[in-house]
Amino acid sequence: MNDHHPAGQGPTRPLTVADVLALPVLAAGEPTVVTGAPHLDRPVRWVHITELTDPASFLKGGELVLTTGMPLPQDAAGVRRYVDELAEVGAAALVIELVRRYHRPPDTLVEACRRRGLPLVTLVKDVNFLEVTQVVHSLLLGNQTEAIRRTQRIHEAFTALTLRGAGPEDVVRAAADMSGHTVVLENLVHQALICEPSGLTMEEALADWERRSRATGSGDTTATHGPEGWLTAPVEYQGERWGRVVMLPARISGAGFGPEDITLLERAAMALTVARLIHPTPWERTAHRNALLDLAEQRHRSAEDARARCAALGLATDRGHFVAVLVDLPAKHGAIEAEAPLAQELSTAGVAALVGELAAGRLGILLALRTGQPWRPFAERLARTVRRLDPEAVVSAGGEVGDLTDSARSFREAARVAEATPPGQPLPQDRSFHELSDIGLRRVLYALREDPRVQEYTERQLRRLIDHDTQHGTDLLTTLRHYLEAAGNKTTAARRGGLSRETMYQRLRTIERLLDRDLESGDQRTELHVALTALDVLRAG
Repeated sequence: MNDHHPAGQGPTRPLTVADVLALPVLAAGEPTVVTGAPHLDRPVRWVHITELTDPASFLKGGELVLTTGMPLPQDAAGVRRYVDELAEVGAAALVIELVRRYHRPPDTLVEACRRRGLPLVTLVKDVNFLEVTQVVHSLLLGNQTEAIRRTQRIHEAFTALTLRGAGPEDVVRAAADMSGHTVVLENLVHQALICEPSGLTMEEALADWERRSRATGSGDTTATHGPEGWLTAPVEYQGERWGRVVMLPARISGAGFGPEDITLLERAAMALTVARLIHPTPWERTAHRNALLDLAEQRHRSAEDARARCAALGLATDRGHFVAVLVDLPAKHGAIEAEAPLAQELSTAGVAALVGELAAGRLGILLALRTGQPWRPFAERLARTVRRLDPEAVVSAGGEVGDLTDSARSFREAARVAEATPPGQPLPQDRSFHELSDIGLRRVLYALREDPRVQEYTERQLRRLIDHDTQHGTDLLTTLRHYLEAAGNKTTAARRGGLSRETMYQRLRTIERLLDRDLESGDQRTELHVALTALDVLRAG
């Protein structure tokens, strides 16, 4: 028997007619399937030996019926009645030994079994029926014992998850691991919030999710629904439904769900209910955060998986372009508190977007815009909302990209803008957010202020001048600043410093001597200007 679940993790599938026929004790009789070959996957719940003309009255369904053929009625009507009764009670199959009474199955029996879809199997060699029952019943009882153990392990696993306060991602992952099936948590509007694929890719699991989910229908109990045969369980508390958890059929084996799968999904639904009660963050916000992190850090396995996952969250992945926006809030304010207002603002504006916390104090937003739809008005609207929430917040925008999977580039650009924006940096005159075009020399150096190479360069260029000012109480550094800001115009520099021209000339000669530089050289003036700007940035902290 083959198990369609990971070894040692999920439930073993029921013993089938095909499995029993493959056992050596029956294979010795050289079984031949005469009718009902498509139904050999029927589960066998027991083996029943009978020489009665009405065996169905002793059956409950799922039995493999063994007979020598001695009790079969002589007349065609009697044979049909015999088969009809077996079919009505739900017998798994009829096995007849062609040794004593028959050497080929009667045509009336074959026709009756074919008409009712009942598997008819013939044995051309003598088989010890008692030994068959002993072997099969031992297997069935062993399966039942193991099933009890597995059910106990399911309860223990989900109890442990609940006691340690596991979040919804942990619960869904555990359900997928233990069942060997893909498990999905969705909300009431059929958005797939968490998906743990097993045997399927993310794209295969979530493609066209909303349509497929709506076609599945819903129910108040754990049961199989819809054209794809999804196993679903509601997630609710005190009559309030929050969503449902879905187990998808295995793609390769095509096997259905057993009692243990139902138990497992019910326990997963209970654990999700507890997780919802102890973790107040809405599932949608968590789902957005995880999707944004995967996009920003390019953690998705393929472009198709990324599109399927975001589409299942309701994002229009076929839009013309995408833009990443970062919102950095001071430590005294939490980014989580800003998530809901910003998401609502975008919803009101009719913009598809993902909104979620990427790091402490930082929100990430991915705008999905139609072809030709400008993004800056929406970034401006976001920035104004953010400033109403916290005037000290900084909003940074990356460049637009044409494909969802390129959004990591937009996030990197937005992050570079944020890194190059000091606290209190004045906003551009025409907008309330920062973008790449705003970054000049000073802001580039601010972003690189912790780089030892920048610090070493600044110290090497200006150390002797700073030391001279410290030791002699002079202010040659300010004189150099005025000179560089005047683009080398000594008259302008003297006026800005309140100095005579002769004093300015004298100080410049002292600076050239201390630094061993030629201030008439444009290249050397540029080098000193960069070093002085870096010094200002470093001193500003």
